[in-house]
Amino acid sequence: MNKQLATSLSELEESGSKRVLRPLSSRQGPEVSVGDVRLQNFSSNDYLGLATEPFLAEAAITAIAQYGTGAGASRLISGTLAPHSELEFELARWKQSEAALAFSSGYATALGVLGALAGAGDIVILDKLCHACIIDGARLSGATLRIFPHNNLDRLESHLRWARNKHPRGRIIIATESVFSMDGDCAPIREIIELKERYGAWLLLDEAHAVGVHGENGAGLSDAKGLSDRIEIHMGTLSKALGCAGGYVCGSQTLVEWLTNKARSFMFSTAPPPAQAAVGAAAVRWMGTEAAAQRRHLLWSNIRHFHMCANLSHQPQSAIVPLIVGENEAALSASEALQTASSAGDLGFWVPAIRYPTVPKGTARLRVTLSAAHSQKAIESLGCALQRISLNQST
Repeated sequence: MNKQLATSLSELEESGSKRVLRPLSSRQGPEVSVGDVRLQNFSSNDYLGLATEPFLAEAAITAIAQYGTGAGASRLISGTLAPHSELEFELARWKQSEAALAFSSGYATALGVLGALAGAGDIVILDKLCHACIIDGARLSGATLRIFPHNNLDRLESHLRWARNKHPRGRIIIATESVFSMDGDCAPIREIIELKERYGAWLLLDEAHAVGVHGENGAGLSDAKGLSDRIEIHMGTLSKALGCAGGYVCGSQTLVEWLTNKARSFMFSTAPPPAQAAVGAAAVRWMGTEAAAQRRHLLWSNIRHFHMCANLSHQPQSAIVPLIVGENEAALSASEALQTASSAGDLGFWVPAIRYPTVPKGTARLRVTLSAAHSQKAIESLGCALQRISLNQST
């Protein structure tokens, strides 16, 4: 079998699709060290620069001193530690929901929620560009799966009409992201809500890349649009703008009790370390502070500044900016060129090449992510470097 795997790996390498792990010798931040090379980091989803915040580190240290480093077992077996309950209380308050349930990761959240709510005879309808965790959760649920072209409301309604006519007693769940992780654009949430209400469906909205960035107190795009109370399943992660780790679902008390009993990735996983939960609770509390509001304002200032420096004509919708170049090899070459594209003492740039299967074939890209921690000088330098490498974008 090893020979077969080696052959397949060679094929991946020839097509420009092989991935390798590149160890960092520094912590995450606006600058990182790859070995002994220092680079300006435009790859991280740490949108507010919280991953290295001292107050979050202090929350972790305090929790470790009080509760140790491990949770022992599943919360259904060995009990719920105070940090997990505190995190869920803060999440529900922040998202204005009746209850919340924390998972070990965003991936585990999607698998657990969709598997618990849908099965044979039910229908899950997905946006084509949904994250892999949502796609995998839908597939593993055993429900009938229907996919609509990205943000195509006409096709979504067609699927809803079909589902209601062919499966009148089945559960129908629409799943989409509010901000899409690889394109940085937003879902038409209001129109999707109107459709799901018309056809008696539920909506699972993944706000992984919207929380911390959009909305009052950073509660997400649904909050920014005043639509939170019309969404049944609020899903998200703590690992991006909140600077820590773990996934969550917010919704009704009934929903959370059902997931506690039926979400396999919750039931059969050891609970996240208490320090992780404590850091998450501290980050969620911080989202409502004036300091957080100022950090979000700085982030959006940086986003707009990059669009100007990179001569991008479209209006920014998020902290994610895809620069589509087409073929895998072109994206890899551009990413490598940026690492050495320094000038006059500036550092090179860490901007990842995103390729199939993460994005569709022929749409390989550089994925630039902005953070409140970036300086204007770093953003201007990246804009100049992109011009120097003559990045040819596909339409």
